[in-house]
Amino acid sequence: MERVNHMVTEFILVGFTQDPMMQLVLFVLFLVVYSVTVVGNITLIIFICTDSRLHTPMYFFIGNLSFLDLCYSSVYTPNNIGNCVSEDKSISFAGCLAQFFSAGLGYSECYLLTAMAYDRYMAISNPLLYAQAMSSRVCVGLVTALYLGGFIHSTIITSETFTLTFCADNVIDDFFCDLPPLVKLVCDVKANYHIVLYFLLASNVLMPIVFILTSYLFIIAAILRIRSTQGQLKAFSTCSSHLIFVTLYCGSILYIYYRPSSSYSFEQDKIVSLFYTVVFPMLNPMIYILRNTDVKEALRKLFNMMIS
Repeated sequence: MERVNHMVTEFILVGFTQDPMMQLVLFVLFLVVYSVTVVGNITLIIFICTDSRLHTPMYFFIGNLSFLDLCYSSVYTPNNIGNCVSEDKSISFAGCLAQFFSAGLGYSECYLLTAMAYDRYMAISNPLLYAQAMSSRVCVGLVTALYLGGFIHSTIITSETFTLTFCADNVIDDFFCDLPPLVKLVCDVKANYHIVLYFLLASNVLMPIVFILTSYLFIIAAILRIRSTQGQLKAFSTCSSHLIFVTLYCGSILYIYYRPSSSYSFEQDKIVSLFYTVVFPMLNPMIYILRNTDVKEALRKLFNMMIS
C-alpha cells in the first residue's frame, strides 16, 4: 500500500549491530570518541582565540573547521551513543529531516577546505600580496559565503528529498539519515531529482576537490622554485596538515556518493560514513595540534600556566 510523507511519523535506524555485547562496546567507543572530539576542538578554538600568534588567516580557517567538526559530530554521535543502550532505535520524521539538513555542515566544510587551499596558495606563491589578499574582511567574507552556500544547497536537497513519496518500510539501514539508504525507501525517484542531486554533489564536492588539486599544483610549483631545501620543507609543512585532512575527508565522501550504484554495499557505507561523521572530527584537532609548531607552543604555554 502506498504511503506518502505526511503519514511517515518516524524512521528506524538499524545501526551497526543487534548484539548487546557489541552495542555496549560501541557505546564506550562512541562516548570516548565524542568526548575527545569535544575537548580537542574546543581546546583548539580557545587556543586560536586567545593566543595572538594564532591570529592569522590560516588559523582563522582552522578555528572554523574545528567549529564545523564540533557541530557535525554533535548531530550524529550523541544519537549513536543513545541508540547503543536503548531498545528504541526510532528517530522522528522531523529529527531525520534535521539530520539530513545538517549535510550543510559537510558542504560548508568542503568549501572551507577550498578556502584553506587558496590561503596556502597565496601565502606560498604570492607572499608579498598575502596580507592584502587575505585581509580580515576577505576571510570573514569567505567564511560567511561558504556557510551560506553550504546551507542553501542543503535546503535544496532536503526539500527535494523529503517531498518524495515514501512507500517502502521505514527502516533505514544505517546509523543516521543519510541519502543512499533514505532514497531506497522512496517509491519512485524522478529523473529531475537525480539531476538536482548530481548537480549539488558536483558543486559541493567535485568542484572543491578540483579547485584544491589545482591550488596544490601551483603550490608545488612555487615550492620547487624555492632554492633552499629547508625553505621547501618549511613551505610544505604549512600545508601538509590540510592536505592530510582533505585526502581523508573528501576521499571518504567520494567513495560513498560517486561510485556506481551497482557496487553499493550499505555495510561498507556505514563504516566509511562513520569515519567522516564521527572519526574525522576527532582527528582534525589532533592533526593540527601535533603538526603545527605554533599550536604546540600555545599548548605548552597553557600547560605551564596551569602548573605554575
